[in-house]
Amino acid sequence: MMNLLNMDAEMYQQIEAKATFTGNLTNGIKDGIRNEWYAMFDLKSPAQERNMPFTCVVERPDLQEIMVAGLPEGTVQNGAGVTSYKQVEGGGILAKLENGEEVPGDVLVGADGIWSSVRAQMHDNDPKGNNSGATYSGYTVYAGELYYNSFDNGEVGYKVYIGPNQYFVVTDIGKGRYQWYAFLAKPEGSAQSEASLKPAFEVDGCASGNPAYLREVFDDWSEDIHHIIRATRDDEIQQRDLFDRPPSVQKPWTDGQVALLGDAIHAMMPNLGQGGCQAMEDAIVISEELSTLKSRSEISAALDSYRNRRLVRSAAIQGLSRFASDIIIRGFDTPAKINTEDGLKLENFGYFGIVTRLLQPILPIFFKVQFTFLYNDWRNQFAFDLGAGLPILGLGLVVLLVFSAATSEVGVLSTLGLEGLLTSAEGSSIVETVNAVAPELDGLL
Repeated sequence: MMNLLNMDAEMYQQIEAKATFTGNLTNGIKDGIRNEWYAMFDLKSPAQERNMPFTCVVERPDLQEIMVAGLPEGTVQNGAGVTSYKQVEGGGILAKLENGEEVPGDVLVGADGIWSSVRAQMHDNDPKGNNSGATYSGYTVYAGELYYNSFDNGEVGYKVYIGPNQYFVVTDIGKGRYQWYAFLAKPEGSAQSEASLKPAFEVDGCASGNPAYLREVFDDWSEDIHHIIRATRDDEIQQRDLFDRPPSVQKPWTDGQVALLGDAIHAMMPNLGQGGCQAMEDAIVISEELSTLKSRSEISAALDSYRNRRLVRSAAIQGLSRFASDIIIRGFDTPAKINTEDGLKLENFGYFGIVTRLLQPILPIFFKVQFTFLYNDWRNQFAFDLGAGLPILGLGLVVLLVFSAATSEVGVLSTLGLEGLLTSAEGSSIVETVNAVAPELDGLL
């Protein structure tokens, strides 16, 4: 929001009028079985300390409408995506569209999503499939959006219900509307292959949901979850497998006068709500770099500068987003508890239940450090904020080491599905990755 405020104060005011602020409300993790608060997210303090707006939710159609309205008429033309591009001798780009039309320009920005055709050409791979560079996260998600009379409206903004091998998220998106997400650890494509999940139709290319199936999956979980699922119609639920990409350290972000933006270059898991935010940071940095140019011959260097300013911050947030998924779904369980209501009773005193309980006082610190990192360097003036980044690394390693003890034979990182960090730079080793980003870190230590 600070980027938008600095860019256009009038536009910011229009967006703010459509926003639902949740950072000043109660946000956190709940025990999915007992419905007790487990850990709280402090979204308020990092914003207050920096005199920044609280975290808020804006409906994407509202945001797009406001932004498009601020452009000269005819600037935005929809209807045909870019399939390929060609460098023009002497300078310039020729973009080929799905309808066969060719459009000339000085700069092409590939903001065409995780299955980007522009990225596929730049990286010489396929837009989709095994050779696309995207990886299946291990999770499928059911997402619902509806008008909902929540019992905690105006008090709670975002809550995550945790339990074994799955979790459930509910968030207030304003104007009486709510979104919920059910994250399930399943093989890729399993939703379509199981008879109980056969979709009756598709909505925007996503399979429709099955509320009865979800109620069964979350059997014995909090009644709060079942209440919102029962209130959701079949056509208000979509199901999709989640994909992301490893940080593109050694693969290019730019090709002459062509650049990649958003999910096309750094697709990430949705847990931190940073996919759209990071795309907007990309766009603002590209604008800043290009607006100072005096000659078309400087475009390529300006786009390289954009990549250098955005690489490490976006890669760190990609990693945090995947970490948040892995730690919750693969590590957390129903917390262990000593119940004395009807005599002494030990509840869920298995390894992961005990560890989940022991980590309870640590997690608020981790979340605060994480959100501090997100709030820092939103101007993208430095490659990396070591003050915020190193505590995240330290606390994250503590959590990983604790959870790895139960299955040490597969290694610390593989316990949580994070073994990919060792080859995170699209096939490069961690040493090669550090060497590749060293120029951007030079002078910061």
